[in-house]
Amino acid sequence: MENVNFIEELNTLTANEDLLSVSRDVNELRSKLEDFVLEEERKIQVAQLVAEENNEQVDASVEEKQEEINQLKESFYELYSAYKEKKKVLVAERNANEAKNLAEKMALIKRLREVVSTEENIGAAFSALNEIQDKWKEIGDISRDKRSDIQSEYSRLLEDFFYNIKIYKELKDHDFHRNFQLKSAIIAELKKVNLLKSIKEAETQLKQLQNDWEDIGPVPNEEWEKLKEAYWTEVRSIYNKINRYYDDRRTEQLNNLKAKQALVEETRALIADMSANDSVKGWEDMTKKVIETQNNWKKIGFGPKKENELVWKEFRGVCDEFFAAKKVFFCSIQEEYNELANQKRALIDKANVLKDSTDWKGTADQLKRLQQQWKKIGHAGVKHEQKLWKEFRGACDAFFTNRQAHFDQKDAQFIDNLVKKQELIKAIESYKLGDDKKAALNDLKQFATDFNAIGMVPMKDKDAVFKAFKSALDVHYGALKMEGTEKEQVMFEAKVDQLKASPNASRELLDLKINLRKDIDKYQKEIIQLENNLGFFANSKGADSLKKEVEKKVDFAKDKIAEIKTKLKMIPNE
Repeated sequence: MENVNFIEELNTLTANEDLLSVSRDVNELRSKLEDFVLEEERKIQVAQLVAEENNEQVDASVEEKQEEINQLKESFYELYSAYKEKKKVLVAERNANEAKNLAEKMALIKRLREVVSTEENIGAAFSALNEIQDKWKEIGDISRDKRSDIQSEYSRLLEDFFYNIKIYKELKDHDFHRNFQLKSAIIAELKKVNLLKSIKEAETQLKQLQNDWEDIGPVPNEEWEKLKEAYWTEVRSIYNKINRYYDDRRTEQLNNLKAKQALVEETRALIADMSANDSVKGWEDMTKKVIETQNNWKKIGFGPKKENELVWKEFRGVCDEFFAAKKVFFCSIQEEYNELANQKRALIDKANVLKDSTDWKGTADQLKRLQQQWKKIGHAGVKHEQKLWKEFRGACDAFFTNRQAHFDQKDAQFIDNLVKKQELIKAIESYKLGDDKKAALNDLKQFATDFNAIGMVPMKDKDAVFKAFKSALDVHYGALKMEGTEKEQVMFEAKVDQLKASPNASRELLDLKINLRKDIDKYQKEIIQLENNLGFFANSKGADSLKKEVEKKVDFAKDKIAEIKTKLKMIPNE
């Protein structure tokens, strides 16, 4: 939990031996706690408002949450107060130590100034200098506002000492060269510090490197200006980076504050005409927009602490105003909600009557119409809507679950039929025609009968499996030695058997009937035309020959009509 993290983190920080070094972290942690508490209390208030709006008691978990927050604040500030007291003592001790250290350093500077200006004995001067430097290093920090001047004076006196006292050139050159190397190394370290991503770590290392720089003695005079410029270039660059970081944080917080202020105005403008709302839909639409602004608020980061709290109170006030007005409205339309609830209960009764039906298509259509009616009725209010919808959906789901189980079972049967038809096709393909033509025709017809008896296959496979079945039979029918009327009749009967197995059997058999009837109509018209022509022939020898030719054609057409009618009788339902 986040509250445990706050306490644990504060315990960790205040357990630091150097409490003053974690002061900034403790203050930031306190700000985070206050922001966290503010946000959690906002959520509790929202939950209370929702409960009031729904005429419900506040959930016990909300009160428990409030108690947890109160306990968190009490535990945190108990630790924080203890920390503040310790810090106060440490600050006082630090100030006293810094004042004492300042006095000691000023005394050492006075003594060093006397050595520089009056001591003529080089040995004694170096002895005094070493004693002064040792004591200087032993003295702790002084206040920041004095540090630069004191250190500058001390450094200047050191430089004066080494430049004004005549020392052995060799020793001077060695020390200067060594100091040059040490200060160059510090400049290199400063470049690394400038690359650090952690600003806190950069601040700590910068302070230490600056102290080390001041502790190092002078360098060759001809190198000093260049070295000093390189040093301050890096130091200023790091300070600029640190300052930019804190400036950016401040800018980001100010931008967040502006965004929150804009949301306040947006919400205020949104609810400006709420008094004109006279429908549930209007209030619900506006509620969605208000909740959207609240969600947008959560996405914005923290602003400056003081301003952030003020703008939050302002935003919460605008939202409270809206939800209070909404509550008044919905209390006034409860009777309307009750009427809508009664209409929906009537739909539930109808759905319960239909839920066990096995008229899959008709009942599905009826339930869909009931669902459309449900939507048209509108929202029946928070008090009724969810419970009624659960009952209504339960009845609908019961029917559609049964329907799905039914069709799943049929799909499984279709797949089983597909396997059987594929096995039958393989049997047809491997069938060997015997010498007995009649037996072969009976076998081929039985194949067609067996294929039709198997039943339907999955929609995606029906065309392919029929095509394979037809092709296998056609090969055998083509291999039979038949001619004339016999072949025509057998092939037609085979065609009818194959069409019965077609995925579109009804339509294709109907098309076949229509085509045959067209052929009958064609021959009947031909007969009428031929019989009309007979009346034009004279009773002469030549005419009698033509008359017989026409009569022959009439007889042929009549025979064809008889054959076609026989075929029509072979088609089912004819």
